[in-house]
Amino acid sequence: MFLDERLEKILEILKNEKKVKVTDLAEKFNVSEVIIRKNLKRLEQEGKLKRTHGGAILLKKLVHSSTLEERIINRTKQKEIIAKKIIENIENGETVFFDVTSINYIAAEYLANSEKEITLITNMPSITTHFNKDSKVDIIMIGGEYNKKIGGNIGSEAINYIKKYNVDKAFVGSAGIDLETQKVMNFEVNDGNTKKEIMNISKKIFLTTEYEKIGILGNYKFSNLSDFDVFICEKTQKDYLESYKKVFDECEILII
Repeated sequence: MFLDERLEKILEILKNEKKVKVTDLAEKFNVSEVIIRKNLKRLEQEGKLKRTHGGAILLKKLVHSSTLEERIINRTKQKEIIAKKIIENIENGETVFFDVTSINYIAAEYLANSEKEITLITNMPSITTHFNKDSKVDIIMIGGEYNKKIGGNIGSEAINYIKKYNVDKAFVGSAGIDLETQKVMNFEVNDGNTKKEIMNISKKIFLTTEYEKIGILGNYKFSNLSDFDVFICEKTQKDYLESYKKVFDECEILII
């Protein structure tokens, strides 16, 4: 086994079991404990774990905030896959809410080029640029105070607008998911409170974010994982770590 492959396997074991022992890893990979210690030291230097006496523990990352424009520019393959999955889960005649996320921005672009006839409610003004006069999508824009960094209307005024509506499905983003505590987090209080109200008016709630956000920490918890009905990321269920599947199953969340 090549070095990089062994390092990747060590991280996979660590994500599953939260901690590892040098003796167990040496036996598993049939190498000396000295080599495993070197491997753990390298991974620690890369900021991927924290070494302990006789082993290592998983190092949780704290999410860093960025503007909506920065996130839209970072239009990754993962975001494209998630956006397409979102469109696949919208049916004609539904009323749908798109939260302020770069993924929903991309999904709105796909929606504008589709034949779906729905009502779209959103607090992200930039979404409207995708739709022309011939679009079959009716758009309701949530008013309120515009937050330039978040890229949407959030806070008390926006929440008052949101309360007036009921929607069939809401697609809500997250900056981080801590499976250990089952917290769903973002990095801004007003944005988090706005997300809460979006969830309150929705019959079915989708949590939409990249797989890598699992294990990432935000600085504000806006919801519990069990409050969601469906989780959408770029991976298929068979590619999830078993420990991840177990938590989603306990929370009765469908993985798409």
